[in-house]
Amino acid sequence: MSRRLLVAVLVVGLVAGCTASEGLPPSSPTTTTTTTTTTTSPSPTTSPGEVGTESVGWQVTVYYTAVESFHSGQAKQVTGCPQLECQHGRDDLGSYPKDFVQAVQDEGTGRITSGAHAGGYLNWSSDTGYWLDTVPRNANGGTLEPFRSAAADGLAQGSRISLVRCGRTSEGTAVVPDVCAKLSGATWQITDAFTPGLGGDLHIDLYIG
Repeated sequence: MSRRLLVAVLVVGLVAGCTASEGLPPSSPTTTTTTTTTTTSPSPTTSPGEVGTESVGWQVTVYYTAVESFHSGQAKQVTGCPQLECQHGRDDLGSYPKDFVQAVQDEGTGRITSGAHAGGYLNWSSDTGYWLDTVPRNANGGTLEPFRSAAADGLAQGSRISLVRCGRTSEGTAVVPDVCAKLSGATWQITDAFTPGLGGDLHIDLYIG
């Protein structure tokens, strides 16, 4: 799944161990670099008996479920799988605005609002292609959860993280306080994965719904 970079987060709290709305508007893609250091300290989300660490210098991107009615462009026929357990199918999945089809490939998932499949989801992944579904999916076949699901290379699936404080965008502007508060107020769990080549060290991707 491709991603949109929202903020540079200076410190991310990493909580050891695993546990089995409306989203923020997407921003334009940007890039940023921060100095990376690592310290050990209790995390704000640490439960009794758990040990948290703080890691500095992360980039944070967000991804979201595209909505067909918010997109336009010439109708484009989509072929793929009519259900989840299938790869690179050739069934007719319907025709949708060209911009919406591209957004689904960029974000990994989109909600259909017209035609025979209205109310369902058009999903995409690099190893499956397009498919129809009843929910937005993560890379493991589970359901994406707004302000909980996340992806990060180098962190084990199931790891829980929290954003401790925010830095600046690549333009050098401070992260909008309301945006920082919204993202740092959630506890995220690594249940998704990047499309190969789109992740990298110290890069976390957050699903905002």
